[in-house]
Amino acid sequence: MSKNIFSKMILPQELKTIITQSGVEIAVPEKREDLLSLALGGDDNMTFDVSYEVEGAGLIPEATVIKCKNGAVVNYADTYMRRRDPDSMVIADELPTDKPRHEDRFGFAFNEVRNDAFDWLSKQKKLLVMPFLSGNADNGLGYPSILIAPANAAFFGAALADIQGFIPMSKIPNFFKPKAIIYVVPPFRHKYYDGKQIVVHNRLYDTHELFSFNLYPGPSAKKGIYGVLLNLGEQEKWLTLHGSTVRVITPYELMFTILHEGASGGGKSEMIENFHRERDGRVLLGTNVVNNERFLLTIMDASELHPVTDDMAVCHPSLQGESKKLVVADAEEGWFLRVNHITHYGMDFDTEKNTIHPPAPLLFLNMAATPGSTCLIWEPYMDEPDKPCPNPRVIMPRRFVQNHVNEAVEVDVRSFGIRTPPCTREHPTYGIVGIFHVLPPALAWLWRLAAPRGHDNPSIVDKDMTQLTSEGVGSYWPFATGRMVDQANLLLEQILKTPATSFILIPNQHIGAYKVGFFGQWMTREYLARRGGMHFRDGVLTESRCPLLGYALESMKVDGTSLPKHFMQVQYQPEVGGEAYDIGAKILTSFFKNEIKKYLSMDLMPMGKRIVEACLNDARVTEYYNLIPRL
Repeated sequence: MSKNIFSKMILPQELKTIITQSGVEIAVPEKREDLLSLALGGDDNMTFDVSYEVEGAGLIPEATVIKCKNGAVVNYADTYMRRRDPDSMVIADELPTDKPRHEDRFGFAFNEVRNDAFDWLSKQKKLLVMPFLSGNADNGLGYPSILIAPANAAFFGAALADIQGFIPMSKIPNFFKPKAIIYVVPPFRHKYYDGKQIVVHNRLYDTHELFSFNLYPGPSAKKGIYGVLLNLGEQEKWLTLHGSTVRVITPYELMFTILHEGASGGGKSEMIENFHRERDGRVLLGTNVVNNERFLLTIMDASELHPVTDDMAVCHPSLQGESKKLVVADAEEGWFLRVNHITHYGMDFDTEKNTIHPPAPLLFLNMAATPGSTCLIWEPYMDEPDKPCPNPRVIMPRRFVQNHVNEAVEVDVRSFGIRTPPCTREHPTYGIVGIFHVLPPALAWLWRLAAPRGHDNPSIVDKDMTQLTSEGVGSYWPFATGRMVDQANLLLEQILKTPATSFILIPNQHIGAYKVGFFGQWMTREYLARRGGMHFRDGVLTESRCPLLGYALESMKVDGTSLPKHFMQVQYQPEVGGEAYDIGAKILTSFFKNEIKKYLSMDLMPMGKRIVEACLNDARVTEYYNLIPRL
């Protein structure tokens, strides 16, 4: 390929030097198939090993790419690399941040690593160079970006291309000037960082440099670009929320849109899925973990789902019209779907169809695969014998998803998800959240400050999955590069400017003593869509026994079936009771106070300080409501 193509780009000198080296061959993709071919080392290969020489350690294998009938499957040699490490981000620049700085964490300046990375890239025989747009190109919110990676790591580029899209070589515009650059240097995780998934953000005056020293797309191609968007939004005063969005069309032709936010594992991708049915067509809401009682529902006609976003929702001022509702658009071209909850054939018809017979080959991660076979999403790669990887993934281009919505949409309800453990008299926990709770806006903001990561998270490497820990402000804090208080203020300003959008809280995994998986949020979605939204008659809502849970329902009926009250108010479950509930409430309250008190010493908006102080003073639900009344 002629390197003249780069003459019409406006690139930093370091990048120009790398790609114009006489001994370096450059691959710029023209079509998606080019990336998949490069990922396998050529069209004729059925397997391709990705490995690197590491000074002092020899040749270290990183991944194997396997060609299947329905796509390429990537499996990592290191078990640790199969999930995102929440501590992967470090900051190299001197701009304001609450994140660890490179020199503070590692004891040496990043500049020497940066120069070494440029030198390593310039010595590669072949490089992948891929221009793309970060954000939402369809709505004019795509920011020029570029990827530079060793060609043998082209599966990483293919993952990024499916997640964010890419600009074909023939369509690169004149004077293309990237605002973000991803440099991929896989062996440096061993050379400098003891094998860890380090991703370094270096915010320069007019360019956001992102150095990915690992090949798992989660913390870099996916969340790294999220960090780029959050940084741009912090400068320009807008947000990219960590949430999925779905427009629901009921059997009665009502239309309802819900945005579901939350930490990793909080049910975002699941919110845009159809609920799973039993063999007889019924829906299993929950199974009692004490006596194995099963509660089943009959739902004849499910609502139609039109997915809008899967994980990243742009909330740019240019999208907001005269409406008092929040308006969002997708920040991605494809979705990084975790499918560990699909354990056998027949659980999710749409996802199974899209992955077994996709319109074009897909990219799978952490899946069992044999060359030339069909990759099946309910067959994950084994971390150990009899221990499947809990984080099997498929990257699904949005255009492959049935009924997907490209345009921006108004949001009726913002929900927040939390993974909850079982709660019983014998083992009290914070699993006291009912099927859903209505939150006053002030309390909804507090949930986004505390952002509980919750129980048994399958998406990330976590030191203790039994403890209640925070994902950080907005639940997107692990990907943000700036200050927590700035994000907290932006979230509060957004809530104040969009008073016509309501808020709820939804648990997944357990409701008290019932194992529910994601059925609680699927039932909530169906219930709210069928009733046309959040207007409740007097007597339907009551203050929750734990004020942090806002309002609970006194009754709930879905498609003619009334749910027992103990699904809405967990203290009425005989396996739980008031005493265990109150212990759980104390755990939750203590966690909240510990997470939010630090904001009082920061540059928090006056309204924010009043809300935090209300929580620290054990405010009642009505007090939160009165701080920011609903329309």
